Amino acid sequence: MLIAKTLLYEQRQALDELPILWVTTNIDLDKLLDELENCEIIAVDTEFMKRDTFFPRLALIQINTGEKIYLLDVVKLYLDEFWAILAKIPTIVLHACGEDLGIYYLLSKLPALTNVFDTQIGLGFLTGELQIGYQKALSSVLNIEIDKEQSQSDWLQRPLTFEQEQYAVDDVRYLLALFIEIKQQLQQQQLWQYAVEDSQSYTKEIYDNSQQSDQEIYLSMADYRYSRQQLAILQAICEWREQLARSINRPRTYILKRQALKEIVEEPPKTMRQLGFTSMRPDAIRMYGQELLTLIDQVRTSDQASYPPSLPPPYRSLSADVQVALEKEINQQSSITNLPSNILIRRKWLAEIYNFSLDEQQPLSMWLSGWRKMWVISQLVPILQNYIMLNHQDHAVLSIDKS
Repeated sequence: MLIAKTLLYEQRQALDELPILWVTTNIDLDKLLDELENCEIIAVDTEFMKRDTFFPRLALIQINTGEKIYLLDVVKLYLDEFWAILAKIPTIVLHACGEDLGIYYLLSKLPALTNVFDTQIGLGFLTGELQIGYQKALSSVLNIEIDKEQSQSDWLQRPLTFEQEQYAVDDVRYLLALFIEIKQQLQQQQLWQYAVEDSQSYTKEIYDNSQQSDQEIYLSMADYRYSRQQLAILQAICEWREQLARSINRPRTYILKRQALKEIVEEPPKTMRQLGFTSMRPDAIRMYGQELLTLIDQVRTSDQASYPPSLPPPYRSLSADVQVALEKEINQQSSITNLPSNILIRRKWLAEIYNFSLDEQQPLSMWLSGWRKMWVISQLVPILQNYIMLNHQDHAVLSIDKS
């Protein structure tokens, strides 16, 4: 349970008066790196642009060392050593770190970080909410209100407006105070180590996603009800769209949105006119339509033996009885541990557990191989294995349901 706290006047004043320093040259950056090497904990945030590009364009990095706030004008800086030093700091605090770390992995080419604590994850343990935004987090935990109106502004423009700079500063100004309060409440409820481990699991998941292969992108969109030819068309289009998006540095959705892709796979068009009946944008049809039709035709005329195998039904197709049994066990464990059930186990993990129940050689993700593992294997897996035995399921490994 979350208990709101109001900072003492002196604490709030100290945060509001933290010096703000711009880092605009590599000489300035070297001085900051010297300081960071001696830091035990820092708060970090980024501002970037990704409205019409495949790759995000990093514009600003904000750092709160507890004594100063730094704004890194990254367009002007050589950051290789900076990325390496971030990996060595004992604790880096971020809120909703997914996009920030996605940029880190893209630009640094370094392994997954192991020193990140995500205050959004920590709040989940206290509230049961998985995606509390930073503005709501500050309001709920510290009774601090900040303005978020500049979130969609142009962060590549220079100079930044006064409002933009204040927005960027506020994103880290109170983040360490938020972390300290969340940590204290988690420790009081004996949940701290769980939240630390989940932050590390999320960090690893973001890294894995940044290395995602074309095959994994295809599987994330595949439907077990598709024919093998439909799966082959989906696979070919996913690979084509990914390569094209990267080469022209445009979002995947600029070429083909998910809904249009689904329509094309389910009723593959043979002509430009038929393609026009889908929700694919007219300008995208003009630019890429013929290329797309040629690709579909190549799949149609290819050897069927080369088509991907059919997909088995996902976890969600299991009988109501087994799902009720799982829900009962999850709710019981939630009561025992005083953890919200959606923090204890997320729906998307149940398919992974089902795969493991079919074949225990299948590796479990970090989310399930840490503090949850003993309970998952001793309580959830037997329920699923009993279901498998009673229903004479074969032991082919199911693809993970990512819906």
